[in-house]
Amino acid sequence: MSELLILVVDDEAAQRQVLAGFLKRRGYEVAQAASLSDALGVVSSRTVDLVLSDLRMPGGSGIELISGVRQINPDIPVVIMTAFGTVQSAVEAMRHGAVDYLTKPIDLDELQLTVARELDRRALVSENRELRRLVESRYSLKGLETANSRMEQAVNLAARAASSRAAILLRGETGTGKELLARAIHRASPRAQMPLVTVNIGALPDTLIESEMFGHERGAFTGADRERRGRIEEADGGTLFLDEIGDLPRGAQVKMLRVLQEQTFERLGSNRPIRVDVRIIAATHRPLEQMMAGGEFRDDLYYRLNVVSIELPALRERREDIPGLVEQFLERHGTESAGRVTGVSREALDLLTKYAYPGNVRELENIVRRALVLARGPLVGSYDLPPHVRGLAAEPEATGGSFTEQVARFERRLIADALAHAGGVQTRAARELGMSERHLRSRLRRLGISEASRKPTE
Repeated sequence: MSELLILVVDDEAAQRQVLAGFLKRRGYEVAQAASLSDALGVVSSRTVDLVLSDLRMPGGSGIELISGVRQINPDIPVVIMTAFGTVQSAVEAMRHGAVDYLTKPIDLDELQLTVARELDRRALVSENRELRRLVESRYSLKGLETANSRMEQAVNLAARAASSRAAILLRGETGTGKELLARAIHRASPRAQMPLVTVNIGALPDTLIESEMFGHERGAFTGADRERRGRIEEADGGTLFLDEIGDLPRGAQVKMLRVLQEQTFERLGSNRPIRVDVRIIAATHRPLEQMMAGGEFRDDLYYRLNVVSIELPALRERREDIPGLVEQFLERHGTESAGRVTGVSREALDLLTKYAYPGNVRELENIVRRALVLARGPLVGSYDLPPHVRGLAAEPEATGGSFTEQVARFERRLIADALAHAGGVQTRAARELGMSERHLRSRLRRLGISEASRKPTE
């Protein structure tokens, strides 16, 4: 309990010494003050866990002390000691915010019980506040709801780390949602009202990375006709998300290390240090440990970035989340079907759940968007999914030709896919295509689709 600090306030030195000695023997750290001003000075300069104060002191009363303590930190409990032991003095002290009172002469056993109870109560309040903060942070990670234990661990770790200023390294395959998680961490952090600046390092030419990141002065290089703020400066007070950090050139790695260590940098063409307050979140799909062994990535930068490491599992490792993600994407992109698509058929959802997704969540989102555009009914059917998702080899795409020829190719492919899914049963295929069986037969004849794929009825 040595980390718990109790402030004893009493103008009588002998009384302070008795109480301080008793509390120290029970493992508490104790500070002493003889007056109101001394007591408020201690509360302002140190982390006090409980104040034990006389009701009457020179230079101010215990009531005034309660008010002063509450202005500095309203969470610090104050227990009042009074020799007057009247109901009126106790009620007055409690009315002004005292958590309890003790009458003089102090019963040391009662003192021990009171101190332990109030410190336990304060710890419980602090714990509940932290839990509420974590719940709020967890709720603010909207869009990352999951039924997968590994993904749940990643999201919970992100929620706990969000309130700190520690650097975070997000790891996982391309398309697993690293940028989405970075945005959620920013929203759940105390920096939520400040900028979130995203830089995809892999998309920048090496020659432009330093100018883009650190900015430049006018005349710093050919074409630099004006001063320019870099992305780090734009993120001041907020969060800087560095996607594909493994692609950062060695020269820029040295400068980024300084930003992490000292929160300072210099623009190109200047030797004037600029101080910033930036929280760094980095992401990579590359094996940084192997890159360090090969001399491609600095060890010191890696350890600065890797304070909190969060691994996002691939989508094929969290298939239980696929139905929920499909529903999210249908809602997000529903306008692309003008609201006519309301869901996904059971067969289509089964295929979507079984597919391996080398492109992870990003690929699933694109597949759903494609299906919304091509869907012919209120439900996305299996025939609206790409051939590779249905386990079929993709046909080589023919190109060119007149508009009529291109439309015919597209129509032939749709009908062939529907027949394949229907096992060649024309009645079922026609139903999936939203046309009569007679109309389907007419289209088959006109498009020259072979008899091998036809069965007249179910």
